[in-house]
Amino acid sequence: MTSSSARPVTGNGVGAGPAGRRGDPLALLAAEFGGGPDVWRSALGGAVCVAEPEAARAVLGNRHGVVADTSDFYHHRHGVFGPRSAQIAIGRAARGLIQRHLRERRAELPGLVAESLAPRSEWPDAGNRLVERHLREVLLHPQAPAHLRTTVAAIVTRAVLAGARRRRPAPSRLLFRRRALRVLRTEVRARQRAPRPPGGPAEPRDLLDVVVDGGGPDADPAELVEVYLSFLFATVGSIGFALGWAVLLLGTHPDRAATEPGWIVREALRLWPVAWLFARTPARPQELGGTRVTPRDRLMVCSYLVHRHPGHWERPDEFLPQRWAEGAPDGAYLPFGHGPHTCAGATVTVRLLEDLVGLLTRDWRVSVTSDGGGPQVGPALAPPRFTAVLSRPDSCPERR
Repeated sequence: MTSSSARPVTGNGVGAGPAGRRGDPLALLAAEFGGGPDVWRSALGGAVCVAEPEAARAVLGNRHGVVADTSDFYHHRHGVFGPRSAQIAIGRAARGLIQRHLRERRAELPGLVAESLAPRSEWPDAGNRLVERHLREVLLHPQAPAHLRTTVAAIVTRAVLAGARRRRPAPSRLLFRRRALRVLRTEVRARQRAPRPPGGPAEPRDLLDVVVDGGGPDADPAELVEVYLSFLFATVGSIGFALGWAVLLLGTHPDRAATEPGWIVREALRLWPVAWLFARTPARPQELGGTRVTPRDRLMVCSYLVHRHPGHWERPDEFLPQRWAEGAPDGAYLPFGHGPHTCAGATVTVRLLEDLVGLLTRDWRVSVTSDGGGPQVGPALAPPRFTAVLSRPDSCPERR
């Protein structure tokens, strides 16, 4: 769950300025970083971009009140869902629900990988679909209304998968959004009004229960729906994309397949952090990394560039899982954000990714064919389209 609060900037960030609309914002920021300081005023909408690890931690951790405190994950169209106590309760309950599910269903993963990915699969959609299938009962419990399950599945298809929004015209997207939100709001209201069991709330059946219970009966259903959608994007979207990057790197570096799964996962998240850009607003006029900023500015912490900072990483652009044998450079690894709004589901996310990568490296030989494109840059950093072929290694007699 690349979630609880480490969700990348959405509408007010990437692509907001003229440079973002004209070309690849990732390439633009990388080019600017390579030719100047590591805190600078970017051509990307005039925002101040932060790639220096210490400055990035100061901003995300809000050390000394550097920025206006906010949560990426709990943003909605009219502000931020709160209070903070509700955010914490929701994050804790969601983490517990997903941990229990992963623990109880771990034995199903080998079969799921074989059925979903072998012998051939199309990525990054295959990763999103695998995660969706594995976490289906976390997203909605089995007794949820059929039309609700259909709606959530359609949201994944039309809004979560990489490039999904570009596949349909704007009027169609708007009409679907209105219908989907109406269905979700109706379900939230029904759950808010449902009688409470004596002795306190029951264990949440799914993430929608988590959100409704955490928000309480008086919370605005529209806000609760947006928090639930954040979970949907963070689980199916972000975890699926992270798995896609790991599979792509494995397939293009077959000599690294014998590496520890945890090292592969961490190195994939270093090179291609799904949450690659975080937006903040300065709390007061101040100097940050030699650049003067005011509350009128927008700060953009770019974890993609922090993770490739040549002053903190040896051979930063290379896939070197073995670098993790001795841990990460202090402060230069921020795949889930940093500080009080660090992703609450980071541990859960890494555990699931390690389990899946471990199965792929143990039971399969992975080869990939890419379409030749680059990263799909949006609110999340998705892999390019590629085909993965899984075959049983000849070295496993029982698989021959």
